[in-house]
Amino acid sequence: MGNILVADGLTKRFGDHTALNQVSLEIPKNAIYGLLGPNGAGKTTFIRIINQITYPDQGQVFFDGEPLQPHHIAQIGYLPEERGLYKSMKVGEQALYLAQLKGLSKAEAKSRLKYWFERLEIGDWWHKKVQELSKGMAQKIQFIVTVLHKPKLLIFDEPFSGFDPINANVIKDEILQLKEDGTSIIFSTHRMESVEELCEYIALIHKSHKILDGKLADIKETYKQNLFDVGLGITSGTDNLLSEMGSKAKIITHKFDRGRNQLDFRVQLNSTETGDLLAYLSAKGNVNGFTEVVPSANEIFIQTIAERNE
Repeated sequence: MGNILVADGLTKRFGDHTALNQVSLEIPKNAIYGLLGPNGAGKTTFIRIINQITYPDQGQVFFDGEPLQPHHIAQIGYLPEERGLYKSMKVGEQALYLAQLKGLSKAEAKSRLKYWFERLEIGDWWHKKVQELSKGMAQKIQFIVTVLHKPKLLIFDEPFSGFDPINANVIKDEILQLKEDGTSIIFSTHRMESVEELCEYIALIHKSHKILDGKLADIKETYKQNLFDVGLGITSGTDNLLSEMGSKAKIITHKFDRGRNQLDFRVQLNSTETGDLLAYLSAKGNVNGFTEVVPSANEIFIQTIAERNE
């Protein structure tokens, strides 16, 4: 598959402040890559270097196998968190102007804008002024302008800001379709539920350092703690069962629902195999739930940052 972007040992300082410290990342082609970190971690500096708004003091960036050069800007689309539409201009003429800045002819820009305005059902906005639009409506215009020139790499910084849940879902579906069409995407956000839905790869930057990166599924596998949620249909003897369980697994939480005659509990296995535990529980009652607890991206984020801060 290869990489659309490789950052090798990026360091950037602003006076006495180090914004990035020897950060190396590999962004695979045709994937959605989550760039995560607390405020002030260095994410925006990294994005600004990719867009050649600023330059690293050390290190190098490679775009699609070549050292990053000014002409590569035409192959990158960037939707910043802070939006920048001209409020007094009409939507259509502004979108047309921005599209031509990205190298499209006027005719091609009109054709592509017509497609996107119809796709997002905003055709009647063409003659409105930007100042007449809500934040979410203006965000749709910026999204269109960002993707219009069909770049190889898209960078979205908090793309769902200002959207209601329905329109956020519309944009999420469009991002997924762009990925399916072959576009590589860097996705920067604090919304961990969006990371779960969209990202195959993630990197976590904290205090200018990369502290975690890789496939999200592999990272989750690493962070698992051998925890299982169990539902056991049982009519009596719950206290004895919980006591006996101590030799097989550590009971984290438990609750007995008398109405359903069900004991729900979370256990952490030690040396006991899951098959042995299942056999034991099956002899005690009806096992109607046995699910491994996989940490969420949010839990991994919080745990990793907390460990680094200790």
